[in-house]
Parts: sequence; structure tokens; C-alpha cells
Amino acid sequence: MRKLYVLLLSLCLGLCFGCFGVLAAPSAHAADNGSWSVYPAASQVAARPYFYLSADPGQTIQDKVVVANKTAKPLTFRLYAADAYNTARDGGFAVRTVTETMHGVGVWAKLAKSRVTVPAHKTVVVPFTLHVPEGAEPGDHPGALVALDERVDKGDGSLALGVQRAVGARVYLRVSGPTLPALAVEHVHVSHHQPLVPGLGDSDATISYTLHNTGNVTLDPKVTLKAQGLFGRTLLSRGLTRIPAELLPGQRVKLSEPWKGSPQLDWGDITLTASAPGTKQSASASFFALPWLAAALLLAVGFVGGVLAVRARRGRVRPSEPVRPSRPASTTPSRPRSSPSARP
Repeated sequence: MRKLYVLLLSLCLGLCFGCFGVLAAPSAHAADNGSWSVYPAASQVAARPYFYLSADPGQTIQDKVVVANKTAKPLTFRLYAADAYNTARDGGFAVRTVTETMHGVGVWAKLAKSRVTVPAHKTVVVPFTLHVPEGAEPGDHPGALVALDERVDKGDGSLALGVQRAVGARVYLRVSGPTLPALAVEHVHVSHHQPLVPGLGDSDATISYTLHNTGNVTLDPKVTLKAQGLFGRTLLSRGLTRIPAELLPGQRVKLSEPWKGSPQLDWGDITLTASAPGTKQSASASFFALPWLAAALLLAVGFVGGVLAVRARRGRVRPSEPVRPSRPASTTPSRPRSSPSARP
């Protein structure tokens, strides 16, 4: 059986998140995994945590990226440019692997070297060019410049899995032209976890939904949740925190929100409102909370009532036996009396 090598892109990408904290706010540090780091070459003004670039369609940009080796031995890296996307699990910032198809920065950026060996405790500066093609769509095109260690770490050998590590410096490219911030809330669903017996146990619910950036710029979305029960009673109203800090253009992220202490018996609506500068949209879903025992009793009562109703109806509409028509009495036709003939 062929070994499955998992490409673990521990892409700090300027967040220093390594394999965790993908929703943390951006910091001013280089992308770093403890062994090597990747960051933009310092400009004439100051150091840069990311590449913030803007260009017109058809324009070419030249810049430099730095790869720093923090270990006591030389390291060799595969260098490549990649497109960025939001992870489906939590919306974290991630980039495509070297074998995936690219459409933006991953195609437009060309590094001067595809492989580089960095001596121990040294840095190597690699120039690159980024050419924005004519006809490129306006708006944001996020990506990264990645240094991949192609060696496979097999761990303790107990599993047929390997790990490759990579670190990348984020590239925030904006192509000039009309910008359209647009955000959609899709597929709102409520699932309940009810106790068997009403009042004995906690009642929880999970609200799942999808955030979709339908525009062409990166958004920092805010989401509020409101639940209303019968007669318009407000059951829940709060802002959500488990959302991505950056929702990239065209990306969908499936998210969920727990609702502790949800009602055990109620009927109402859940409304999610997502907003970002220049855009706002809401979506709703109805819910019906009913404990399992109460639901079973209602089903049983409904079944018995239905059976009785069917039987009663059959008794009322049972057809009577048809009545045979009586035969009419036969009558004998009377003979006409003959009148005496007249004698001459």
C-alpha cells in the first residue's frame, strides 16, 4: 500500500499561527514555524509583515522575499507562489499546495529561483516579479510566497503517513477597478438535542449556516444571531465570535454556533444577519422544539385517533343490502260480451 504523504502547510503567513490560531488577528511578525521564516524584504521606509501590492491590469511589479534559516544546519526549500483560500473547517487563511491549479497570484508571480539552500543561521533574498495580465478581474487576489521543505517527516513510523512543512509570506494584491463588497448567508439550519423526558436534562441546539463572499474584495464579517419564539418572544440575541477574520473573495465557509439552554417546547425563527462595510444580508430558518417523550405521546395519540376515526367512518358509510323490486300481479284480460245479433 502506497504511503499517503500529507502536506502540512504550517503557513504562519504573517500570523505566526503555525498549526493553530488561524483566526487570530494579524501581527507584525514574519511567517515563522520555529525553524525557518519567510517575509518581505524591508522597504526603504520600514519592515513589512506582508506584501501589500496594488497594480493595474497589464502592470508588472518587482519585489523581493527573504527566507531565513534558524537552525544549525543548511536547509533546502522549494519556492513557489500560491493562491489563497479559506479553509472549510473554520475559515482560516490557507494556500494551495504546489500540485494544485492556480488562477491568481500563484500564476502571476514568478520567483527568480525555484529552489534555494539557506546556510545555518543565514538568510537568502530571492527576487520575484508579479505580472497582472490584461483583463484581470478587479478586486482582491490574495496569495502567498511559500518556502516548502520537501523532506518528509515520517514521525515515529507507526503510521503510513508523512508530513511536509512549509512557511509562506502573505501577498495581498488588489487589481485596480470597480470594487464590490457583497456578503450572503446561506443554508441556515437548526438541529435540536432534546432530553427524553421534559424537564429532566438540558436542551441544546446547533445552528449551522454558510457565509459566502459574493463580491470581489476581502471582508471582515460580523454576524449577529437572534432567536424568537411564539408570540415574538426574544429567546436569544448576540453577536457571534467564531467567524473568520478574513473572508476572501468567492469563498464559502460552513460555520456552526451552539445554543446552550435552548427551549424544550417552542416554535419560532432563527435569524442570522451578516454585515461588513458596504454590505449587509440576513437569512432565517424556522424551528420547532419538542421533547422526545412528548413527541412519542403525540404520535401515539394521533395514531389511535386516526384508527378510531377510520373505523367510525366505515361504520357510517356501510352500504345497505339492495331491495329487490316486487313482481306485479298478473291480470287476465276480460272477454268482450257478444251482443245478440239482430234478427231481420
